[in-house]
Amino acid sequence: MKKSALNIVVAFLLFLFLQSCSSSDVSTTPDQNPTTFQAPKTENIVMYEINPVAFSSSKDIQGITNKLDYLKDLGINTIWIMPIYSVGIVNSFGSFYCVKDYKSVRTSLGTMDDFKNLVATAHQKGIAVILDWVANHTSWDNNWIYSNPSWYTHDSNGNIIHPSETNWSDVADLNFDNSAMRLAMIDAMKYWVTETNIDGFRCDAADFIPYDFWVQANTSLNAIPNKHLILLAEGARADHFAAGFQLNFSWEYLNTLKSVFGSNQQNANSIFSSSNNEYSVVPTGKKKLRFITNHDESYLATPNTIYGGNDGAIVAYVITMCLQGVPLLYCGQEVGVSSTSIYNGVNTIDFNSNPEILTIYKKLLSFYNSSETIKKGITINYNDNNVVVFQKELNSEKILVIANTRSGSKNFIVPNQIQGNWTNALTNESVSLSGNLSLTGFQYLILKR
Repeated sequence: MKKSALNIVVAFLLFLFLQSCSSSDVSTTPDQNPTTFQAPKTENIVMYEINPVAFSSSKDIQGITNKLDYLKDLGINTIWIMPIYSVGIVNSFGSFYCVKDYKSVRTSLGTMDDFKNLVATAHQKGIAVILDWVANHTSWDNNWIYSNPSWYTHDSNGNIIHPSETNWSDVADLNFDNSAMRLAMIDAMKYWVTETNIDGFRCDAADFIPYDFWVQANTSLNAIPNKHLILLAEGARADHFAAGFQLNFSWEYLNTLKSVFGSNQQNANSIFSSSNNEYSVVPTGKKKLRFITNHDESYLATPNTIYGGNDGAIVAYVITMCLQGVPLLYCGQEVGVSSTSIYNGVNTIDFNSNPEILTIYKKLLSFYNSSETIKKGITINYNDNNVVVFQKELNSEKILVIANTRSGSKNFIVPNQIQGNWTNALTNESVSLSGNLSLTGFQYLILKR
């Protein structure tokens, strides 16, 4: 080969090498590598619970993937998906929480690859994905029953039992005194993180499960490299936070909220009492998950029934979103679902049913996502029997929330501290507060200055 030809070949090979290095560098940059996605910090989470069979007409995982842009546009950055695992048949009535195989995807929902694609696509859009985890019990035909009966709780006659002090006859109670069962449970949880790249779990019936198991499980999960996990306990025990959960449920707050808006019209100030009581045991950096409904609530009654109509439900959510905690929406809440039958496994949510309500929720969440003051500000509340009024202050900004919890008009005597000129945070209109403020039924204001 002539020297000139050799030089050409060498130059060409060098070009290929440099191109290869360049391609490699590009593939590992943060916006190209899906493993670099990190779930939002606890204080910034806006969560949305998805019932897969109600969320889309296809009633499957692909139906969720297809609506990720909708969720992003709504203002959601974290989705909690109800259990997607195979459901048992023996003694079962079809509950998603009757798990037959912890490492499976229910065939009616799709495949494991469908779910992995959902997670990857969600991450591309800046949305974290957490799965509902059912640690307390399994179906009666879960393979663990046949292979490891000692992993379950037995009565005095040696029979496996359903969880005590419940009517959950469709499931078998797991024995957390058994160390092998614990390790198998943790292995299954880690499987979903390492194999599908999910961002954490909402742990069902967490109050039923020993504290030391949650310490063991959460410690193991948090040891997975390069993952920031969202760990949410469905429970109210104070020790959930010490066990590694960042979030747990606000049952006391929810029950008070329903009583304030309900027929007995409990004093509106009790909302502050319940909120403060819940947070009295919450460590710095941890949060309560706050909601006006979820799958358990909407199975019994939808928000417009509980809170006196769609306007009442929106006011309840304004208070809940702004007061303190991480806000949650249950699928369909943002379009004013009016019937529990939407969630019966046959019907599906019509996301075009109430566009005006959807627009309101978009504005509310846009405001929430843009305001550090509403998420982190110091709260000052002002007492009134019917109107919830509180101010958030951070640095030089103040946010004032005024919400009439009654369906009829109410007057609020405006304290001197909050009189003066404000700007409506949702419309940018000027608002002047003087000695007396007349509010129409379920009227609310979010003001800033």
